[in-house]
Amino acid sequence: MNPAIEFHNLQSRRTFFQGAGLKLGGIALAQLAGKQAFANLANDPKEDMHPALPGFPNFKPKAKNLIYLHMNGAPAQMDLFDHKPVMEEYFDKDLPDSVRNNQRITGMTSGQARFPVAPSKFKFEKCGKSGIMMSELVPHMKEIADEISMIKSVHTEAINHDPACTFVMTGSEVPGKPSLGSWLSYGLGSTSQDLPAFVVFTPTFPKDSQAQALFTRMWSSGFLPSKYDGVALRGVGDPVLFVKNPPGVNPGDRRTMLDALGRLNRKTYERFGDPETQTRIAQYEMAFRMQTSVPELTDLSKESKATMEMYGPNVEKSGTYAHSAIMARRLIERGVRTVQILHRGWDQHGNLPKLIKGQCMDVDQPTAALIKDLKSRGLLEDTLVVFGGEFGRTIYCQGKLTRENYGRDHHPRNFCMWMAGGGIKKGITFGETDDFSYNITENPVHLNELNATILHCLGIDNHKFTFPHQGLQQRLTGVENAYPVEGLLA
Repeated sequence: MNPAIEFHNLQSRRTFFQGAGLKLGGIALAQLAGKQAFANLANDPKEDMHPALPGFPNFKPKAKNLIYLHMNGAPAQMDLFDHKPVMEEYFDKDLPDSVRNNQRITGMTSGQARFPVAPSKFKFEKCGKSGIMMSELVPHMKEIADEISMIKSVHTEAINHDPACTFVMTGSEVPGKPSLGSWLSYGLGSTSQDLPAFVVFTPTFPKDSQAQALFTRMWSSGFLPSKYDGVALRGVGDPVLFVKNPPGVNPGDRRTMLDALGRLNRKTYERFGDPETQTRIAQYEMAFRMQTSVPELTDLSKESKATMEMYGPNVEKSGTYAHSAIMARRLIERGVRTVQILHRGWDQHGNLPKLIKGQCMDVDQPTAALIKDLKSRGLLEDTLVVFGGEFGRTIYCQGKLTRENYGRDHHPRNFCMWMAGGGIKKGITFGETDDFSYNITENPVHLNELNATILHCLGIDNHKFTFPHQGLQQRLTGVENAYPVEGLLA
């Protein structure tokens, strides 16, 4: 319903009666759907900012919160986590046709006369008691090897960045679907009454990186009510625009104004039943609370010197990945349900050895510190952490190949991600690929199955987690059945 149209139609008695049947039915449905949420706000706008759906979680969860570390642009799995020593024998030899098997490739390399194999120039070693293989590019992540499940067999359909990132975050290549964080906000709410249920960071990245654009659909609520949108905290200036009172306005004046505005909005809701009116009430109230909670959240002065040093030299620079990582822990401590960090610059079609080194220097130490920090505070057992990109890279070189320099094209057939924390096994490697890191040979994991696993850890049966839209009971995991990956579950 569009409230502006409804107001206009009220001017005509005849127009009202002409459409009364459909309109009253729609209003009744909207009122039933939002009855509980509206009742909470109407009775006391200071309570139940993020209530869960009735019956959620569906069963006792292993994790209560999610931190999703998205490496936007697709890290090269064979340079980080998928060790392929046999490729040394294939240096500058063409990728066998039997390996590619007529699989589609992008327009960026389809015109190449050859597909020469480019072995990784980086050294690997077994890490921790688990023996998970990791590259020299991630020396700090090596220290958390026994805390993670390394998944080498993730795969997707999308072969270009925008649809692939949309798929990772929403379960569909088609824009307009809710993001993972929005689904969790809708189903589980959060325990924080002073911060959003879903917070997003888009930190800085090395200047010479090849970065893809980020779109707000990565944290949008799609067809869900807009109150489930992720709230992006900025790295420059005020974390949230207009969260401060303008000159001459004190908190008491703002409270009086919001109370009056809330009464007007509730009358509007009673008249038209538009759920977005509830969203406005909740957003105004949340903005008021954030005037106090955000400054406290971003004040790192009480963090210990050891903690700050653990996250690395950039931790005090607002807007960096390191700063975002420590903020993620602080948000989880304060009851925020989902934190998402999207780090750009991993699209390395050329000059990969130099560029990927810069990317890893940006994220390696803070990522490992986040896991250690969560564990030391007893938060890791309740927090699920996911690390990965939208697809992988090809073993064959894009552009000129030398021993010291090469590029890699997009590869959706297999890539690596890892998970840690509540509900996930520790210190295992799951899935396997062929010698070329080109095809999965054992335990494939589709992204929908990965999302089903995430939901399971948070106490949600993905088949019961639906929302009616466009004639379908829409799910994060798609309309086809997807099940949690049992081999990953603790």
